[in-house]
Amino acid sequence: MPSSVMPTTDESGGGQSPAAVVATGLRKAYGGRTVLDGIDLHVPAGTVFALLGPNGAGKTTVVSILSTLIGPDAGQIRVAGHDPATDPGAVRAAIGVTGQFSAVDGLITGEENMLLMADLNHLPKKEGRRTAAELLARFDLTEAARKPAATYSGGMKRRLDIAMTLVGDPRIIFLDEPTTGLDPRSRHTMWQIVRDLVAGGVTVFLTTQYLEEADQLADRVAVLDGGRIAAQGSPAELKRLVPGGHVRLRFSDPVAYGRAASALREVTRDDAAMSLQIPSDGGQRELGALLDWLDAAGVEADELTVHTPDLDDVFFALTGSRQPVQPKESAR
Repeated sequence: MPSSVMPTTDESGGGQSPAAVVATGLRKAYGGRTVLDGIDLHVPAGTVFALLGPNGAGKTTVVSILSTLIGPDAGQIRVAGHDPATDPGAVRAAIGVTGQFSAVDGLITGEENMLLMADLNHLPKKEGRRTAAELLARFDLTEAARKPAATYSGGMKRRLDIAMTLVGDPRIIFLDEPTTGLDPRSRHTMWQIVRDLVAGGVTVFLTTQYLEEADQLADRVAVLDGGRIAAQGSPAELKRLVPGGHVRLRFSDPVAYGRAASALREVTRDDAAMSLQIPSDGGQRELGALLDWLDAAGVEADELTVHTPDLDDVFFALTGSRQPVQPKESAR
């Protein structure tokens, strides 16, 4: 199995987007246990980067290192162009972090949580109140702003958590499993928030166990397993690493079914259903060639469907994990 499907670029971008986050040879061990074993990451600015992996794979450790919370044992890192080891203050000024567990103080109101963050970011009082009000409105929290945060639903707390993260106007945001425990509606709301952030030029570094989440949001995905990166690439590129893609043709005319079954190569027949399964990556060229052949042969299929591997298949193939993963939520 290839370890990578896309080459990385240097920080200048080489004609592509400049890098928001670059890590090379990142290593971390606790006692005698190696958590990260020389991983390389490249996150272009203004994109969503998703880090996938089973529980204990080291996802949170990666976020903690990149956000200056802990130091690596080895490796070179640049976050927003700065080295966290030598200039952690510059890194912290450029980033926001929303961890697995909410940073919201439930004993005070949503508005007070926002104003506290404004104070921590050293905003003048007037600017802090304006910023808090704008963000509360942006995340549909104005009506609940003066209620204790302990009364908020899980989705509202997560929205408030991200709103608090944005008080300092970060250009890079680390979201560590931001939708764990949320209901499907709240999860989809959070997805739209992420899309809106990226549309505004923010870079989002996302860790998640929801494979559909990565498929919906990420421009690039890295699969972390056993402290190493098993593969990196776009969701579509990673899916092409896994065999099993095919085109299924279903017929109602036995004559057309027989002609197609006899003429097409590497076809799997289902005579009872009068359907044919043809190996394919689902690409435009392969589909075009198949449709051209059907037209030229005067064979008409009643139904054509394309089946491609999903990120569940990628996850299992690359990690070898057989532990249950979070259920997918359909948003298409």
